[in-house]
Amino acid sequence: MGSRSPAARRFLRRVAIASGAYVVTVFFTLHIFRRGPLHLPEAIGVAIVPSLPILAVIAIVGLYLKEETDEFKREIFIQSLLWGSGLTLALTSFWSFLHLFAHVPGVDGFHVFAMFWIFVAISAFPLARYYGGSDE
Repeated sequence: MGSRSPAARRFLRRVAIASGAYVVTVFFTLHIFRRGPLHLPEAIGVAIVPSLPILAVIAIVGLYLKEETDEFKREIFIQSLLWGSGLTLALTSFWSFLHLFAHVPGVDGFHVFAMFWIFVAISAFPLARYYGGSDE
């Protein structure tokens, strides 16, 4: 694996910080909700807290796309995002139909964002190989 661009290094550092914030806010939220039921406005306020780092990751993606000067790397990332979105939508739709008609447990929205990023990561390798790039 070759060297990462400065934009990629900043992206990874920012994502690591946002991911750490996400873990902390999830534990905070779980702690609050386990203490007992909340009134709806309070519950909404507490439930939104873990969504803030997710919004930060989305903004970080935009920053990376703006900062990355290597057009090939940027294009592979964009296509990986599209494949990640498509595969996530296809899998969650399939699972929702299983839920409706085969009575399997429903799709847990808590895991969808992680599933998306797994698909993004998986798709980057064949895309880079298909377009003749490195395995980064």
